[in-house]
Amino acid sequence: MLQCMTTDPEQQNGVGVQDAFQRLWTPHRMAYIQGENKPTGPEAGDGCPFCGIPEMSDQDGLIVARGRHVYAVLNLYPYNGGHLMVVPYRHVADYTDLDAGETVELAEFTKSAMVALRKASGAHGFNIGMNQGSAAGAGIAAHLHQHIVPRWGGDTNFMPVVGHTRVLPQLLADTRQMLADAWPQG
Repeated sequence: MLQCMTTDPEQQNGVGVQDAFQRLWTPHRMAYIQGENKPTGPEAGDGCPFCGIPEMSDQDGLIVARGRHVYAVLNLYPYNGGHLMVVPYRHVADYTDLDAGETVELAEFTKSAMVALRKASGAHGFNIGMNQGSAAGAGIAAHLHQHIVPRWGGDTNFMPVVGHTRVLPQLLADTRQMLADAWPQG
């Protein structure tokens, strides 16, 4: 909800400092900032969400597709609409620790994610990658995951650049269904 700080001191009630900026309040992001659902340690039994998601239904876990070694899931804190991750079922932190089957299926699922995102949303391009280790920015460093972020011409507007806020036009459950329907079969 977009709220403008008032210039009327009577209406401020100590809520903020008077200035010319409008603010977009996103209190739901506080869960991410405070580390909600982050593992308590490096082992699979330490509350790793990527180990728990496969035990959920596709709808509850936001799983788009399941394979033998990996699954594709929507990011709960997306950079853009349709932001997917490909995650091995096995709790492994480093890309070099994947076995041959996991490596191949992770690559194939990345390709399938691109096909589904182009079909479902007309993505113009992609940012694809993984952060290896907390020093490299991995939010959950103990369980490898590859990001597939769809991009469109002009999608970096004033909101993320100036406001450091992403505007997502669709609920995650609706995005999950759209991408699951567009996922290549076979």
